[in-house]
Amino acid sequence: MSDQRANTHAADYLVIGAGAMGMAFTDVLMTESDASVVIVDRYNQPGGHWNYAYPFVRLHQPSHFYGVNSLPLGSDTFDSSGLNQGLYELAGKNEICAYLEQVMKGFIESGRVRYLPMCEYLGDGEACSLVSGARHSLLANKTVDASYMNVNVPSMRAPAYEVGDGVSCVPPNALARLAGQHQDYVIVGAGKTAVDSCLFLLENQVNPDRITWIKPRDSWMLDRAKIQSADLFETSIRLSTLVQMRAVAESESIDDLFERISAAGQLIRIDDTVQPTMYRCATVTRMEIDELRRIENVVRLGRVKRIEPGEIVLEQGSIEVEPGTLHIDCTADGLERRPAKPVFDGNQITLQSVRTCQQVFSAAFIAHVEVAQEDEKSKNEVCTPVPHPDTDLDYLRNQLADLVNGVRWNEDASLKSWLKSSRLDGFSSAAASEESDGAFEAELENLALNAAVKLQSYLSA
Repeated sequence: MSDQRANTHAADYLVIGAGAMGMAFTDVLMTESDASVVIVDRYNQPGGHWNYAYPFVRLHQPSHFYGVNSLPLGSDTFDSSGLNQGLYELAGKNEICAYLEQVMKGFIESGRVRYLPMCEYLGDGEACSLVSGARHSLLANKTVDASYMNVNVPSMRAPAYEVGDGVSCVPPNALARLAGQHQDYVIVGAGKTAVDSCLFLLENQVNPDRITWIKPRDSWMLDRAKIQSADLFETSIRLSTLVQMRAVAESESIDDLFERISAAGQLIRIDDTVQPTMYRCATVTRMEIDELRRIENVVRLGRVKRIEPGEIVLEQGSIEVEPGTLHIDCTADGLERRPAKPVFDGNQITLQSVRTCQQVFSAAFIAHVEVAQEDEKSKNEVCTPVPHPDTDLDYLRNQLADLVNGVRWNEDASLKSWLKSSRLDGFSSAAASEESDGAFEAELENLALNAAVKLQSYLSA
């Protein structure tokens, strides 16, 4: 490849990554400041992992609080059919990619953003074209790492286990290209990707008896009906927040806490006889749970070690499979738990979640704090990272972290005002009355202190 230094680009900010977080951060810079930006991305179009996601994937959350702050995603309508019926629409892969491309077009047309697709960032202000090898020198006052969360989907990497010759093992992307070549299916993994793959097969009339589901761990999941904002905010997110805090505050042990939250419908599981040990913010509807319960051939023998023709070897045993079985690898950790680091560190900004599993909101919030505040210590205090959860105990850690961050934000009148007006903050509502806000905050404040004490005691035991 050529080492020609083709271009020098100067800007106020260098953003590494044109995924959803990088786009949400840049959007707030564009609307709340006059900053100039260079965006470097290794893919040929914005969207990051969305470009490689399986075609039937949809958002976990309603479209109306995903994307960037300045441009609505979707039409704020309710699904009138299907397994998400009665709830706000969920954008799919193609809609999200087209939306982010539209956002990028607006950035470029502003004259304040230079976009360098198909370029690998090499560090120290240097990037290299993956097509021509041309080098780019990038001069910026601050560098924003929008790639730290390291989002991966199955099609972006090989399975972590051995796959023998003659075994058909594919990422979920391949399911949409099938033409009846297989009768038997094995789903490997227990997260949201596995849930989506099971539902895809069932929706396409695959007999549930022909599906084997390998679950290394069972998972707690969120009832999507409890995270509806806008017109459903008062009876969904706001009510759920109080119910959740009350369950935590009144609990007497970790097991009692999960029992209370489960009984209140805040967390749900597919098999009520199995105690989940995983939690990754996956959302489902009650109708989806009913569908998933049709799959009875569930294997709980740990992680897959090796797949051979006719046999799958797991950590705690092995199972036989029919010849010609299609294995669907759903084991990529889409959002692995990354070590928390300071968001603001001199001229370096590292985008991370500051609210559990709300990546684009977090990126937009961080950008607002960057524009609105000057003191680095104060910035980091209100932007304390909340690492992505993996285990059931992480649910407790994240609840506590969200409580602490929420108290800090609520004490700052300007932050509180920004949150209420932010499209991406599904946990506030501009439509809520002052009377409603006041009553909610008073009750929540009473519960939050007791809940925080309980969570701290459980986590330190």
